Amino acid sequence: MNELVTKVEQWSKDKNLHLAESSKQMLKVVEEVGEVAASLARNDQEGLKDGIGDAVVTLIILAQQNEMTLEECLECAYDEIKGRTGEMVDGVFVKQEDLEK
Repeated sequence: MNELVTKVEQWSKDKNLHLAESSKQMLKVVEEVGEVAASLARNDQEGLKDGIGDAVVTLIILAQQNEMTLEECLECAYDEIKGRTGEMVDGVFVKQEDLEK
């Protein structure tokens, strides 16, 4: 995984995307996430795989533009969720604090 992330970061540098405006990159993230949703709606497994991959690529570049790494961002998120409790409600995990509201 680390090797692929490094390749994406280098590709981004080769295209000068690492210097581009983050708000524009965020639009690309949303576009790719939309493709993930469309693939799910159509039960298109190949499209889903491609969309998830494209979304990860756009997030790697977004992190890079903000002098972060995908690993740092993922570690931050994991640190936040690792001790989280809650339960499944209608197929969605709801964290405990939201259940108590």
